[in-house]
Amino acid sequence: MPMDSFNQYKRLIRTGVISLEILIEAIIFGYIWLEIYNIRMVTPFENKGHWMMIGFYVLYLIAFVYLYGGTKYAYYRKGQLILSQTLGTLIANAVMYVQIIIAFGVFPFPIVWPMLLASAVDFVVIVILNQISDRMFHRLFPPKRLLVICDLKNKENLLRKIAGRKDLYEVSKCISAEEPLERLKDEVKNCDAMMLYGIEEQKRNDLVKYCFEKSIRIYVAPEISDILLRGADRLHSFDTPFLLLRNYGLSIEQKLIKRLMDIVLSALMLVAASPFMLVTALAIKLEDHGPVLYKQERVTLNGKKFWIYKFRSMIVDAEKQGARFSSKNDDRITKVGRVIRALRLDELPQLLNILKGDMSIVGPRPERQTYIDEFCKETPEFTYRLKVKAGLTGYAQIYGKYNTTPLDKLKMDLMYIESYSILQDIRLIFLTLKIMFTKESTEGVEEGQNHA
Repeated sequence: MPMDSFNQYKRLIRTGVISLEILIEAIIFGYIWLEIYNIRMVTPFENKGHWMMIGFYVLYLIAFVYLYGGTKYAYYRKGQLILSQTLGTLIANAVMYVQIIIAFGVFPFPIVWPMLLASAVDFVVIVILNQISDRMFHRLFPPKRLLVICDLKNKENLLRKIAGRKDLYEVSKCISAEEPLERLKDEVKNCDAMMLYGIEEQKRNDLVKYCFEKSIRIYVAPEISDILLRGADRLHSFDTPFLLLRNYGLSIEQKLIKRLMDIVLSALMLVAASPFMLVTALAIKLEDHGPVLYKQERVTLNGKKFWIYKFRSMIVDAEKQGARFSSKNDDRITKVGRVIRALRLDELPQLLNILKGDMSIVGPRPERQTYIDEFCKETPEFTYRLKVKAGLTGYAQIYGKYNTTPLDKLKMDLMYIESYSILQDIRLIFLTLKIMFTKESTEGVEEGQNHA
């Protein structure tokens, strides 16, 4: 089957599966709306009103399931899909319950147990459909055969990453980037796709154009300059195409709106999180009677230094022998510390940093000056991420891991900066809920690894 027809067939099946899931969940909601909520209203809805409520529910489902990546069959693993679809469904149900409250218009609030029961049934539906679809996709769509072209320096690391996604990729051949161009072109004929990493610019450009000409799928690890070009404006002052890179970070309008959003959201989050913060503080104090908060100097916008606040998750004087990254089995982390790190509760005091203006809700994570100096020895461009304020959550935190290399973190942060929008910030805030349930994003560095 030609690759374009193959991909269309995959998209068709993916659309069918997610449509079936949404249809079943809409039927479940429609039932509890008609049989439980509507009949309890002072003025029940008529036919058009029923369809309106179900229509809103379907729109919320589509929006939130799509936002969390719940439609990415044959891309996300089964567990990730179940988590994404469950989160999307729970938020859609919560929003719909608020809408039902508004529809009632009177106190007391409508009973909540039908929506909770519907959520439980939705979860069962999600698990069953994903069990079936996972087997179907693995049978119908085997892993893509990859021709990997990379430099020797990055070969081992890249192959290890690919090996972690055997459901998606199978390395047919791994060739040095030093090989002649014609041989590289010839080798890809026996593969489904090509992957380029750490390859010389001219050769990379030739291979990209060759794959475009032959309609061959190609994966390219971008260089920093490639990412900077993503934020460029198209210029049509004359009949030669130009790209304009302004290179000054966020505009004044974006900074004002972002700051306003930071103040409002951080204040609301502080109020909502205060019970959890109180319990966390008590647990830390009771465990070893040490200080509850931990402060450390970090770097934010334009290299400005500030004191970041966190709940203490390590023993007192954890760095008396010098600064070092935490590792997977770090004996400096306390029992309470392991729990609050896993639940991200140790980060909550940073809401105070956001209110003060040191940080933003979304942005690159703040690093210590010591580590920035160390990273810059290998990657001088690491300071580019200081074009915006440091953040509580960010692009690299959502799409990377704790032990992602500094260069890859930098690339992710630059992707965020160069495609910045308020809508993207809102999207990343919602996606942060998902990574709170993902263990691998809290992993420490391996022993002997010199980056975080």
